[in-house]
Amino acid sequence: MAGINSILSIAQTGLRASQVAIQVTGNNISNVDTEGYSRQVLLLQEAISISTSAGQLGTGVLADSIVRLFDKFIELQYLDKQSTASSYEAMYETLQSVESLFNEANTSGINSALATFFEDLENLTLNPDDSAVKEVLIDDTQTLLGMISQVDSDMESIQNQMDDAISDAVNSINELAQEIAELNAQINKASADGSSPNALLDLRDTMVRELATLVDIKYNDNGDGNITILTQAGQTIVDGTTAFTFAFEQGRTTKQLTQTSTFVGQAYYDGNDEYEYTLQVVDAGTVGSGATFRVSLDGGKTWLKDENGDDILYAADTETGKVKVGELEIWFGSTSDPAANPENGDLSTGDLFTLVPKTGVYWYSAAGTVVNVTPQTYANGEANTSRITGGTLAGYFTVRDVLVAGYRERLQAFTEELVWQVNRVHSQGAGATFTYNQGTYAVSDPNMALGSNASDLYFADRLQSGVSSMYFYNEATGTLASSASFGYIDFDATASGVQGFDPSVHSLQDVADAINNTFGTYCTAQIINGTLSITADSGYTFAYGEDSAGLYAALGMNTYFTGSTCRDAAVNTVVSNDTDHLNSAHVNGAGEINSGDNTTAKALAALSSTDVSITTYTGGTTSQTLSEYYNTLVGVVGSDTANAEYNYEYQTALAEELAAQQDAVSAVSLDEEMTNLIRFQQSYQAAAKLITVADEMFQTILGMKS
Repeated sequence: MAGINSILSIAQTGLRASQVAIQVTGNNISNVDTEGYSRQVLLLQEAISISTSAGQLGTGVLADSIVRLFDKFIELQYLDKQSTASSYEAMYETLQSVESLFNEANTSGINSALATFFEDLENLTLNPDDSAVKEVLIDDTQTLLGMISQVDSDMESIQNQMDDAISDAVNSINELAQEIAELNAQINKASADGSSPNALLDLRDTMVRELATLVDIKYNDNGDGNITILTQAGQTIVDGTTAFTFAFEQGRTTKQLTQTSTFVGQAYYDGNDEYEYTLQVVDAGTVGSGATFRVSLDGGKTWLKDENGDDILYAADTETGKVKVGELEIWFGSTSDPAANPENGDLSTGDLFTLVPKTGVYWYSAAGTVVNVTPQTYANGEANTSRITGGTLAGYFTVRDVLVAGYRERLQAFTEELVWQVNRVHSQGAGATFTYNQGTYAVSDPNMALGSNASDLYFADRLQSGVSSMYFYNEATGTLASSASFGYIDFDATASGVQGFDPSVHSLQDVADAINNTFGTYCTAQIINGTLSITADSGYTFAYGEDSAGLYAALGMNTYFTGSTCRDAAVNTVVSNDTDHLNSAHVNGAGEINSGDNTTAKALAALSSTDVSITTYTGGTTSQTLSEYYNTLVGVVGSDTANAEYNYEYQTALAEELAAQQDAVSAVSLDEEMTNLIRFQQSYQAAAKLITVADEMFQTILGMKS
């Protein structure tokens, strides 16, 4: 009887195992189209054996556990490639919109408008006194500037859209982190009895994949269902049942002082920029008196250089305590009050300050410290690997802070160069004479050297040592007022000969004083709201001549353009209100402004084929014509778009290949499941047959007794 009971027991375990196996197979078949479902299998285990005189006999089979098939090694590789692909996808989708702004295939683009502008200048050389030609030039100039402004505005809108996308991505990261942490808790509880909560594990892996599309991640399996998810840089996103927080917020200012530094205070700024500014003290001293610092826009990897390749050293204005650096006005104040002086203003060599004049992503650690993880690109194009480098989040930041910011920087450089080059020529030309002329470019401190950063003069870096001439006329006759009514502005009447302008020495007040000292008989120069104004005395008019210093163009005197940026560049109202002030002529050697003279018009038209040197942080220094420079910008946008598309497709292909490898392990195959179903059905039938055999044996024994 014991032998027959053992046979029945073995058959019973076989039936149970086959039933479970068929149920698992049925579940696989039912979920063949379920997203994120991993194929499950029943692991069988031989039941304990018993000792008999004949030896060890088995007692059947046990349904040990139901596990899912999933390759963690392949999954880690997939997550990495998917993060990269998502980053390029975000870039490519956005760059297509940017590329459309620079579509020069039609005749309504900036390049076409620029060509029309130079054609109008050519027409001006043929008709230097024709007011109709001048009106057309002014209208076409306004069209060109309007296009530039619109493209820049559209790119700014794209950057704002990136802000919204970044905010949404950060919120999604935080939500997913919290959900994964909660799943970890559920998985822990469900795993307590040793079983595998496969549905929860599948759900968690689906969420991890979604997280990987947003940010570059890696994870460690800690056992018991717990995983730790980190960014590739090492910031923890989820640790078991704890979720960490990321925040999209205004950039923070930090300082890192040397051990011997006695400075007590903080660095402050006014303005916005796409770069992070790192200030490092080079020369120790007090703020505004002796202390100098250099500036890096890539975390200290490289430092801003002058034309000689030397580090640019900045110093705060002695009166205001402020200095203009790039797009920012920077100063040092007390720890708690930006308007107050530092508690101790003594800076030491090596003191470091980091200013982030933009919104960024910050990670909040368990200890409460806040870490800047905003994606950052170094000057050489490499990513800062201590920050976020993948996922749509990195793609959005790359578009906002690197690509579109770079395009806007180049478009701004193009606009600035157009304004400067035209004004440089026009300011030395002549048309109608003036009784009054006020500059359009202001300084913040009229007593600071115009060529210094502290002057805040926009074109300060364009100034050179040189001479600037003026001519004064009898208003009634139009002839020179006297033999002393023309010549160069003398900046030191006590020295022999004419002393020219020196941008490292002379301030705006010095310019006004020099004009008054040289030509005070005919005019009065004064400073109004930081700009230079010249008023002819009664009975006189004046004109401008040679200016090797670039003083007139830098101050906005007798210029064609006002403004300096894509958004504020405009035709000078002095010119648009009176086309006689659109200079075609020049003052000749006899001090005359002759009708039909096209000297200045020809010089303006020649700018179309003149190579100019343009320097940007992203593009370096180039020497091209204005048209060539703009065409290069268009080419860069097209190239970046094509590269983003290629990398998106390439990385997607790699991710899909890894996904296919994972599917080969975990995806449900109907053919295989149907085969298993038949196999398990046959196993069930065999176990049932075994029961029948045991029953027959039992009946035989009963028959023997009767």
